[in-house]
Amino acid sequence: MRGVTLDGLLADGWARLDVPRPYLPYADGGFPTPSGKCELWSERMAALGLDPLPAYTPPAESIERAPALAARYPLTLISSPRHQFLNSTFVNVASLRRGAEPECILHPADAERRGLGDGARVVIHNDRGAFTALLRLSDGIREGVTWAPSVWWTKLAADARNANDTTSQALTDLGAGPTFYDNLVEISAAD
Repeated sequence: MRGVTLDGLLADGWARLDVPRPYLPYADGGFPTPSGKCELWSERMAALGLDPLPAYTPPAESIERAPALAARYPLTLISSPRHQFLNSTFVNVASLRRGAEPECILHPADAERRGLGDGARVVIHNDRGAFTALLRLSDGIREGVTWAPSVWWTKLAADARNANDTTSQALTDLGAGPTFYDNLVEISAAD
């Protein structure tokens, strides 16, 4: 944090951390592993009954692992926090909510297949639940993916629901973390 000041942050909005250039923290080893090396074969993973080699495991909710589910719900929902908020913190601040409302972003080709236009009120849904949002179209999002903020307070939403109503309670195979982004949905026009 050396060199980072409040005045500088207020003036510029950002500050570079005081780290060497180039920043190569593991150039000389020192990995947080039992051997201190980058482990391609992990004894700890093997002991947990998991593949000890790096491997790709498709999401549980994907065309690779659940083709019937993907046929019904072909869009992957990414539900990160809104830029104005810090997770669910600050949603109560009216000035930060100004100009923001529950929304989702969809690729124009995906919207066209569903007969949806920019600015439409839509329902994002799956077997777990649903929520409504304002549709925004952008070719900056990949086809087959939609984004909607996850932490809009339900008491401030017109339908008292948000993206979390569609997410699974399943846990990851390693670390038992939440599977927020393992979430297939469909989008349709709100009535």
